[in-house]
Amino acid sequence: MENLKIGKQYKIHSYKHNGKIHREWDEAVLLEIHDDYLIFGNNRTRVVESDGRVWKTKEPAVIYFYRKQWFNVIGQYKTGGIYYYCNMASPFIVEDDTIKYIDYDLDLRVFPDGSFKLLDRGEYKYHKNLMHYSQEIDTILKEELSVLINKVRSKEEPFQAGVVEKYYKDYQNYKKKVTN
Repeated sequence: MENLKIGKQYKIHSYKHNGKIHREWDEAVLLEIHDDYLIFGNNRTRVVESDGRVWKTKEPAVIYFYRKQWFNVIGQYKTGGIYYYCNMASPFIVEDDTIKYIDYDLDLRVFPDGSFKLLDRGEYKYHKNLMHYSQEIDTILKEELSVLINKVRSKEEPFQAGVVEKYYKDYQNYKKKVTN
């Protein structure tokens, strides 16, 4: 693991199971380091898709990357409240100032009222067959999805009220330091 530094800007690279790049984000400021996870923040960051399309995120985000869990969580700070986009994904690695993980298609969308919806089941089934996900990977992802849903239901961090807002303020403070 690289020498991580709070306040430092990193990139994020998402890959598919076959090793091909899926998506790249050009900014993620490290806000906190924990034994089991890292917390990052970004806002209006540039994203490059595997097909070359480029766009910018629309809202501030606080991102949790886990060392052992097979998901990551993006808390999106929107005017209607905090929404969460949870990717079923491999645990991350850090290489060349870049957070890297494998995206496994399934996503969980969590709404401000705590309700949620599982997304992209068709995409998961398609890629599972196309890229030959092993039975072990399939089992791990299903078990980890249950862990994630339990976190949402019990309002564990990062799904607790006020958590995303607190880290977004931390992110803003780091950005102010850089621009001053």
